[in-house]
Amino acid sequence: MNGRTNVERGRDVRARLLQAARELVGELGWNAVSTRVLAERAGVRAGLVHYHFDSLAALLRQAALDEMRRVVAETAAHLKAAADPAATVGALVSEVDRYDGSDPASRLFLEAYLAATRDAVLHDSIAELMKDFRSAVATTLARAGHPDPDGVAVVLLAVIDGLLLHRGLDPTLSAARIRPLLSQVADTEENGARQ
Repeated sequence: MNGRTNVERGRDVRARLLQAARELVGELGWNAVSTRVLAERAGVRAGLVHYHFDSLAALLRQAALDEMRRVVAETAAHLKAAADPAATVGALVSEVDRYDGSDPASRLFLEAYLAATRDAVLHDSIAELMKDFRSAVATTLARAGHPDPDGVAVVLLAVIDGLLLHRGLDPTLSAARIRPLLSQVADTEENGARQ
């Protein structure tokens, strides 16, 4: 016996199931993940899926949301160092370069967004996460004195989501190409002069 407690073994099984779910959603698509395939990937008996989670949907939901929270938290941490709107855009755009649209995280996000159109719990959870993230971006812009931080936060994040979607179809699209354009949207002097 390895001396591990039941609680430790249970945590390990849950972690393996969540990791397997993240991988499989990106590889196969949300609806193609079955309890059997998931259990095989995690190296556990199929019955443990429903022992540790209320349903397969609940497991997939948690796996997607955990990964989305991780990515958003990393990006939000970079924003805290942004001293001005251009640095905010730079922090957001530099994060985009980490994802090419076909990587596991990008695919997981895309699959989760699509699944959220049919799953009200997932929809509400993603909406809340994105609302909080937009608020973090807006706070950074407001701190730098932008006249419309909320509006610009919506535009910036919509453009970045769109760029990630398009990069899955055309990996040659570069975040560096859109940085100057987004910087103009976020520029406080230019926006202040227009008003």
